[in-house]
Amino acid sequence: MTDTLIIITLLVKLGVAAAVASALARARTFQRLLFAENRTHGQTAALLAFLLVPLTLGVWVRTKVPNFLAADISFETVILLGLLVGPGWAMLGGVVLSVPAVLHHEYLALPFNAALGLAAGLLSRFVEMDEIWSFTPFIDLSLWRWVRRNLRQPRFDRQIVMLFLIVVLEIFREWLARLYPHRLFALDTNISGLQVLVWLCAPMVVGIMLKVWNALRIELKLEEQKRLLLEARLDALQRQINPHFLFNTLNSIASLVRSQPELAREMTVKLANILRALLKDHDTYVPLREELSFTDDYLDIEVVRFGTDKLKVEKEIDPRTLEVMVPSILLQPLIENSIKHGLEPRINGGTVTLRSRLEGDRVFIEVADDGVGMGNRPASALRREGAGIGMKNVQERLEVLYGAQARFKIVSNPGRGTLISIEIPSVMPGAL
Repeated sequence: MTDTLIIITLLVKLGVAAAVASALARARTFQRLLFAENRTHGQTAALLAFLLVPLTLGVWVRTKVPNFLAADISFETVILLGLLVGPGWAMLGGVVLSVPAVLHHEYLALPFNAALGLAAGLLSRFVEMDEIWSFTPFIDLSLWRWVRRNLRQPRFDRQIVMLFLIVVLEIFREWLARLYPHRLFALDTNISGLQVLVWLCAPMVVGIMLKVWNALRIELKLEEQKRLLLEARLDALQRQINPHFLFNTLNSIASLVRSQPELAREMTVKLANILRALLKDHDTYVPLREELSFTDDYLDIEVVRFGTDKLKVEKEIDPRTLEVMVPSILLQPLIENSIKHGLEPRINGGTVTLRSRLEGDRVFIEVADDGVGMGNRPASALRREGAGIGMKNVQERLEVLYGAQARFKIVSNPGRGTLISIEIPSVMPGAL
């Protein structure tokens, strides 16, 4: 084998490692299997299948295609398996990877790979998982960092131990290949400088694949933290609206206690239904049908308090929208705002209208009133009365759940009423 071919092989080998790692990282199933904290035996076997199918094929290609030695990264793969899944599974993976080599009369491949898997697996029990993920392919930087750190304060560095042992195992493989020619595959050269590059290529390949997967691991962790942050923000918004809603509902019932006690008791039952819906651990999304049922109890209380002659409720609901999933407690704050700040200041009361329609993959929901509108009173007065709290809450929750996919619009005409329009996707985010 010429020295030029060895250099080309080493470079292509690094590219093969990066390509395989990147291709596997795109598969969602592989991501779940790779980053699972506690894998079952079935999951571990599936993870091995993801790695072994293409890489065993690479060993077969190396034995069949002349001068395409870079396709064989079985040595580095067995080390990766030992570090990620432990000695037993790594030994099994090493045996599978050795099958094409054994068929090519490289009979030492099977026992060597099995022993290599055992050694790498035992090494994984000595090194923390975070240290494995942070293992770097930049060997010069690792050595420099280790020297600089130990000059200031000497300490044991497990990553340097990993680097050292991988190089030692590669040297041992080369020694066996020289001792038993054609019984074990290894790159061989008589130039000392080039031989050092061959030894260092193994930890470079391992480091590249770990770096690719660790970058994905960090990205997934950031996405999970972002999701948890959004959930916390949504929960805070939900907790904000509940006391505000309950305070107003209790005020409505209190106005009936002396004048109409029987009706007040009936309304108390409806309040119990509302409390049950509010205090249970409900989902973030509910069918529009369920959201309308929830608002019915609230509207029943308000209709009794105002009187059927002063507060009317109309619904124009597209039946196709009833099963569409919408954010929970979406309509009640808007209806409350329409009644309290649109109709209540009006002597003759008015009508609250609920509408929904489905257009393509978009759902349109509207809450309209024919009250005094927002323009009749100054903004400072509206803020003192609490107007806008419910609308702002709903708008923020839509932004958290849908981002730019949601539209929230308010149109208010003095003396003619207010229209609140919501436009959201008919399918929940992440459902596709």
